[in-house]
Amino acid sequence: MNGKTDIIVVGTGASGLFYALNIPANKHVQMITKTAVDESDSYLAQGGICVLRNEDDYDSFFEDTLKAGHYENDPDSVEVMIRTSPEIIADLLRLGVEFETRNGELAYTKEGAHSKPRILYHEDLTGKEITSKLLAQVRKRKNITIIENMAMIDLICQQNRCSGVVANDKNGQIHLFNADYVVLATGGLGGLFHSSTNLQHLTGDAIAIALKRAIALENISYIQIHPTTLYSQKPGRRFLISESVRGEGAVLYNRKMQRFVDELLPRDLLTKAIQEQMAQDESDFVWLSMQKMGSDVIKVRFPNIYQHCLEEGYDITRECIPVTPAQHYFMGGVKVNLESRTSMEHLYAVGEISCNRVHGANRLASNSLLESLVFAKRAANDTIKYYETARGDQPMIDFADYQDLEQLKFDYKTSILDEIERSKVIERIDHKKA
Repeated sequence: MNGKTDIIVVGTGASGLFYALNIPANKHVQMITKTAVDESDSYLAQGGICVLRNEDDYDSFFEDTLKAGHYENDPDSVEVMIRTSPEIIADLLRLGVEFETRNGELAYTKEGAHSKPRILYHEDLTGKEITSKLLAQVRKRKNITIIENMAMIDLICQQNRCSGVVANDKNGQIHLFNADYVVLATGGLGGLFHSSTNLQHLTGDAIAIALKRAIALENISYIQIHPTTLYSQKPGRRFLISESVRGEGAVLYNRKMQRFVDELLPRDLLTKAIQEQMAQDESDFVWLSMQKMGSDVIKVRFPNIYQHCLEEGYDITRECIPVTPAQHYFMGGVKVNLESRTSMEHLYAVGEISCNRVHGANRLASNSLLESLVFAKRAANDTIKYYETARGDQPMIDFADYQDLEQLKFDYKTSILDEIERSKVIERIDHKKA
């Protein structure tokens, strides 16, 4: 038993940190994270963060988001995200986040499926810039504490009300964290797949626990494939070649070094075109060329990508690189409303593990950090507005359920993958009916 706290946040990516920062100092927030505090996918985001620059851009921003999402988005969620975006950027600037500027003004870039430049960025390390600055602010707050290497393995709940988290440390010891509220900010599920841009420890455990505890899920099979990751035969995470690269003019070639596609198609359509070309070429990759940007532009605009490719043996200022699609982002997840409430009382979900249907069936580039921050802040405001302390006795915990952690991990993975397949079958049936 680790005692009782006010709020537990599971995960230390951008959404979890921003939620914690929006909780007033009179509430204690206990954050736990599966590995090291900075090992989240938020750190890996390269491209940028969208923002509504002015009222003239609202309709096109809205339409671009819906079009990329195949019009399966929740219009109310999209409106909230776009309308709140200037406020979120102001928050980030106040917290010390630095974005690229030109002549003293914020600079904007454009990525695939965007009709206008509306993306703020920091080199090609926007996620790291935002998340590290949020973490620095969290470390200054006396009401927020972080425990690393503490993995959630279950929720403490009864009668559809959540009152804490069961977790295990790196030595396999079980810990109970009781709280008035629990916030799931556990990120994606790329670790379940052979080829993914995600960190391998992100295995969607919250989805398995939600299935176990009858918490509503949504769009579980909506898993985005990023069209361009650096091809490698090495095991482990795939290195992302940002959409911004194509937004700035990089082009794709087939085996005969011929362009075969509009590089700024939405991700799902471009992925499909690349996969078809790979099949025609009987190859595991296609070629990406950034050379027309010029060496100086590449090194300044994409220093991280340049350096990583150089370490892999490719000088992107002089030669093409092999790229291939890989699992990238999870649009489905734990079903939430506009305040990020789940179907279980006193349980919120924010960031990639949540599904408020902002992204629909396919995420528009650079909407993920924005969506995470907008709805994390709304969740924090909602928590405080309706705050209630836990009531009644805590439920009894059967520790026998957690004796074999390896078997539990296997069971969770199996249940998630089975649910994804079951959802695909339902979608096929629904499409036939339509």
